[in-house]
Amino acid sequence: MPQVLVLGGGQAGLAAGYFLRRAGLSFQLLDAGPAQGGAWQHGWDTLTLFSPAQHNALPGWAMPPLPGGGFPGRDAVIAYLAAYEARYAIPVLRPVRVTGLHRAAAGLRAEAEDGRSWTAPAVISATGTWSAPHLPDLPGRARFAGRQIHSAQYRRPQDFAGQRVLVVGGGNSGAQVMADLDGHAAALAWVTERPPVFLPPEVDGRVLFERATARWQAARQGLPPPEGLPAGGLGNIVQVPAVAAARARGLLEGRPPLARLEARGGVWPDGARFEADAIIWCTGFRPALDHLAPLGLEAGPAGAPVAVTASGRCLAEPRLWLLGYGDWTGAASATLAGVTRAARQVVAEIAAT
Repeated sequence: MPQVLVLGGGQAGLAAGYFLRRAGLSFQLLDAGPAQGGAWQHGWDTLTLFSPAQHNALPGWAMPPLPGGGFPGRDAVIAYLAAYEARYAIPVLRPVRVTGLHRAAAGLRAEAEDGRSWTAPAVISATGTWSAPHLPDLPGRARFAGRQIHSAQYRRPQDFAGQRVLVVGGGNSGAQVMADLDGHAAALAWVTERPPVFLPPEVDGRVLFERATARWQAARQGLPPPEGLPAGGLGNIVQVPAVAAARARGLLEGRPPLARLEARGGVWPDGARFEADAIIWCTGFRPALDHLAPLGLEAGPAGAPVAVTASGRCLAEPRLWLLGYGDWTGAASATLAGVTRAARQVVAEIAAT
């Protein structure tokens, strides 16, 4: 029986594995995916990080720089995660889809859909969010007669050639999908909850992470944000080359939220309409936590789905830690650049107990 069971073989699970190995603890990762790469293997073909490779480091080893520099795409990230897993001999079983986590005399028991089970005194849940896409409850959504997909299912612009497409969601995903569709779709409309905020060309994800870290450290000490810290957060849009080019063409002009959907498209509050063949929802994800349902855990404050400590330890089940789901489980812990700090703290607590 391993001392620690890690649910999830993506970036958060691998970071936890690195520190578990250094701590000398026996552990096993269970990954639902068929191959290395975590959620990145499901990204669209042109999905691009918004910081240089060397600034997207899991603990111990930075992503190798791309030839000629630039921002890594989906395939580069997948290759890095696969190499990282091999480099540190992380023990991963896949595909194993854990359907329930249960209390047991010897710890917590993870039961898989194929009937297998594993028990460990401590469990790290690092299942991410990709398998739980969020669709807003917009009036008329069920009446729309065209195709609807979430960005989790989007792959390539050729699938929408000659179609009129509504892209809903004003973050980096929405901007990148809009840029990707340009020149393929017959017509495009970009619906954003608020006017999109484009960061200056010189600002990339590395800078945003540094700003987010400074704000997090100040809040942790009960201090106001540092004076002179520029505006801009992880939700603002980084102008990767494709997005910058699309914006220069005048493509990325967001339109306000729709009032409703109809069979043939969307309707705005002023009565304006856009006839659409397809809608791509770039509306984010929710934590994939269905496997925790047997534990009957209570929700946390400020909308957190589970009540945890600042380190991600579950308050109602102290043998369980949550890692990599967002700021409520560690500042920037859902990013390649930010998961190291959270994973280090989780493993240090487990080793101490």
